[in-house]
Amino acid sequence: MSVPSLARGRRPVDDRGLSTVEVVILAPVMILFILVLVAFGQLVDGRGALDGAARDAARAGSIQKDHATAMAEARKAAEANLADVCSGPVTVTQTSQGFEPDTIFTVEVSCQVRGLAMLGLDVPTTLSASFSSPLDPFRRSV
Repeated sequence: MSVPSLARGRRPVDDRGLSTVEVVILAPVMILFILVLVAFGQLVDGRGALDGAARDAARAGSIQKDHATAMAEARKAAEANLADVCSGPVTVTQTSQGFEPDTIFTVEVSCQVRGLAMLGLDVPTTLSASFSSPLDPFRRSV
């Protein structure tokens, strides 16, 4: 009388190689899922960095004495914040009217976020953020 193969602690012959097939099918799906998570993480990180850069640019511009210096300092602040986030040039535009005392200085900062470029997938995404800061009544005189 022969003992069934399951009783001896071995798998039946029909199931051999099944786990290999499962891994071959599921591995690309898991890798794709991880890449999607990384992409969303890059977008969230880029959005936060852009919001901070817009805030810093508006504040840097609002404490300057004249409009040209304000825009130059706003650009410099935004570029310094976004140096490792953006893959292209950083654009800073003033969206408020004029540069008169007791008004609001509003800038919009935009750039192309790297996204998945670090993983070899070039999927460009342009993000922008806007922030307002009141013009400082005690602006720099020098």
